[in-house]
Amino acid sequence: MRTYQLGRTGIELTCIGLGCWQFAGGRGIVSGYWESPDKGTTTEIVRIALDGGVNWFDTAEVYGKGASETALRDSLSELGVQPDDVHIATKWFPFLRGSSSVQKSFEERERHLSPYPVTLHQVHFPRRFGSLERQMHAFADLVDQGRIRAVGVSNFSAHQMERAATILDKRGIALAANQVRYNLIDRSAERNDTLMVARDIGATVIAYSPLAQGVLTGKFHDNPALVRHKRGPRRHLAAFKRPAMERTKPLIDVLKEIGRRRGATCAEVALSWTVSRHAGHMLVIPGATKPAQAEQNCRAAHLVLAAEEVERIDHVSLQIEGNR
Repeated sequence: MRTYQLGRTGIELTCIGLGCWQFAGGRGIVSGYWESPDKGTTTEIVRIALDGGVNWFDTAEVYGKGASETALRDSLSELGVQPDDVHIATKWFPFLRGSSSVQKSFEERERHLSPYPVTLHQVHFPRRFGSLERQMHAFADLVDQGRIRAVGVSNFSAHQMERAATILDKRGIALAANQVRYNLIDRSAERNDTLMVARDIGATVIAYSPLAQGVLTGKFHDNPALVRHKRGPRRHLAAFKRPAMERTKPLIDVLKEIGRRRGATCAEVALSWTVSRHAGHMLVIPGATKPAQAEQNCRAAHLVLAAEEVERIDHVSLQIEGNR
């Protein structure tokens, strides 16, 4: 699988990683969003990802209050994966907390993930109780202590990301990444200059929700009734309502057409477009609640679209965005 440098860190990560929100086991305020695979299925998903070439996993403190981290650790351990053979990214949750909680929170991250070290530690949201400057210094302290290798942010605007980078630069540390929502039906990161500023400062963009919560798999267009059987708040999202499904159907049709010629699924083509469109500047973290989805993610990393295919998908995607 293709690898790219994480920002200016020298760390090489595969173009597709595995998002681990779904490993939260239904615990915590945000964890009812996805179906939770059991322990055996979780380990099988991680095994398939590793066998497919994935070398990094993204999780977070708020995913089940450490349950996702623990599930990932247990799966890696059961599979005999050595600590130096994988990279783990996790996140500190800043809601109603100041920078003084960063160190204590990280002790919990270490406890949940040990013996696997944290490569990339990120501020999960820009909402903050304390100052961004103190937060970045707290994260820089973790780098200086040798407990993490890189600092990232998540859901930061272009301006917030630039501020974070400036603060870290004074400590001799490069901001490694900004993790934001990005997919074929939500390209706001292009319009609000997040991608442009990330390139300017040498930070990688990590795209979460690259399949738009499942919309880009095409299965909900084929069978709209599937939405009603989904658990949690996902089934209530506007993207699954009839007007949005009708609006995105031309894009799904193009993805399917290209997929038929390439022997690929709609989702694989969508993921491949994201990787191809921003090669070297963007990494993608689809999740998986089933082994077949993990297999699909890995196949997407090996699917290289032709330039004209990327352009055609790009054109239809932008038309849909313009018709919002």
